[in-house]
Amino acid sequence: RKCDVVNRGFSGYNTRWAKVILPRLISKSASAESTVAVTIFFGANDSALKDLNPKQHIPLEEYAANLKSMVQYLKSVDITEDRIILITPPPLQESAWEKECLAKGDKLNRRNSTTGEYAKACVQVAKDCGTGVVDLWTLMQKNQDFSCYLSDGLHLSPEGNNFLAAQLWECLEKKVSALPFLLPYWRDVDTATPEVSLLGEA
Repeated sequence: RKCDVVNRGFSGYNTRWAKVILPRLISKSASAESTVAVTIFFGANDSALKDLNPKQHIPLEEYAANLKSMVQYLKSVDITEDRIILITPPPLQESAWEKECLAKGDKLNRRNSTTGEYAKACVQVAKDCGTGVVDLWTLMQKNQDFSCYLSDGLHLSPEGNNFLAAQLWECLEKKVSALPFLLPYWRDVDTATPEVSLLGEA
């Protein structure tokens, strides 16, 4: 009852493509003042191995530069760095992802150690730019068996999404708790004339 959550997911995209479409998703005309937070969650595709997945692969230095470019763009439309949260790619469970690749007649096209380099670069960009960061790659591996967080070795499972949501909520809770309620608690709605409670109309 405080704010809208606008989700924009682009299956298979990398930061090179995301950087191009970002101005279409968040424009100057959008009311920046009312934006509580923007999350940027890329790297799993960028970190694909160049020789085995050249279409999605982005060199490490360019990945970092693209993230910086997206942060700079958001700042140019008046979304300050304290409202931007970068999310690193999650870890890769190679054995499970290799099965997926082999089923399509491909070789294993990602490595967890490589994904870790991209995660480290993402954390560094956040430090350099003064944004928030959720280091999913590191956090998920604190629990040694992180396979439950991934549905196929690469993509998040329901448990993985819940884990990310919990980490994100730590970053968002303070920002959201200070916001006014735009609609009343359900127990406070006048059942006889709900319009009065919900719309302020007599």
